[in-house]
Amino acid sequence: QVQLVESGGGLVQAGGSLRLSCAASGRTFSSYAMGWFRQAPGKEREFVAAISVSGGTTYYADSVKGRFTISRDNAKNTVYLQMNNLKPEDTAVYYCAARTSPLRSYYYTTANRYTDWGQGTQVTVSS
Repeated sequence: QVQLVESGGGLVQAGGSLRLSCAASGRTFSSYAMGWFRQAPGKEREFVAAISVSGGTTYYADSVKGRFTISRDNAKNTVYLQMNNLKPEDTAVYYCAARTSPLRSYYYTTANRYTDWGQGTQVTVSS
């Protein structure tokens, strides 16, 4: 089992930026596919971004494309989500997720394909 701890959430004005971090336990982090999902009050959990094992391939929801960037540092067992030009509709609890076994590319955006989840970090964007 992988432990994931998110940090970096907070309150920011529209147009501002935040960087979320997700620190993972385990000696094989470099073999995990990683993803970020979010859930707003009263809504389903939705895909935000994902990154392949090597970091060479990234995936984004259309709603965040061009504003958010996912990256990973395998030496630090950490995945990041840089969020720029934040909008009030980005307000949600953001969750980090890991897939500890091989994942086909078309499943990267699917929440139930991930095996481990963090507790989440709140992001609030004021207008």
